[in-house]
Amino acid sequence: MEAVKERRESLGDRIRRVREMRGLTIRDLSSRTGMDIDTLRRIESSKVIPALGQLVRLGRALDMKMGYFISPGIDQPMTVVRKHEGRRVSRYGDAKGMLYGYSYESLAPEKADRLMEPFIITLRPTETEEFSSHIGQEFLYVLEGEVKVQVGDHVEFLEPGDAVYYDSNQPHLVRCAGTPITKVLAVLCTGST
Repeated sequence: MEAVKERRESLGDRIRRVREMRGLTIRDLSSRTGMDIDTLRRIESSKVIPALGQLVRLGRALDMKMGYFISPGIDQPMTVVRKHEGRRVSRYGDAKGMLYGYSYESLAPEKADRLMEPFIITLRPTETEEFSSHIGQEFLYVLEGEVKVQVGDHVEFLEPGDAVYYDSNQPHLVRCAGTPITKVLAVLCTGST
């Protein structure tokens, strides 16, 4: 019965519950993640959805795999996700009124002990250029549309069939480049947690 209750928790609820279980204040979490307190409060109250890089930092700060916050998973040797059955999270705006324009769909939400985080990311044109950096590596494969990828000062424009692999500890940006909708297969590896 507990597993059913846990599955109904929002992403923000799970983050807050784990933070409280660890005996951390929101200020403690802010200092561990480098994220400001107001942003953390908005995430925990589900007023804003964190970017993938923020989830990685939250996972490391709370000693949890970042995928747990998307879906806690269950212990099984294999998981199959049928088309349109992945766990979707959308991030199209925040309290400041900025348009972020992306959603991500976890392709392994029920695998508890996963070492990689595979996603389909749907990008739309956006007003912001929000860079991210976190421990780990990322692999992107463009399925549809055109993508601008910037790692540090290096910029590449990718089309369907193109791929990029980079260390995500470098400031990086991935965004839609002109086309109305872009889809990318992304695989994040964030280390042991």
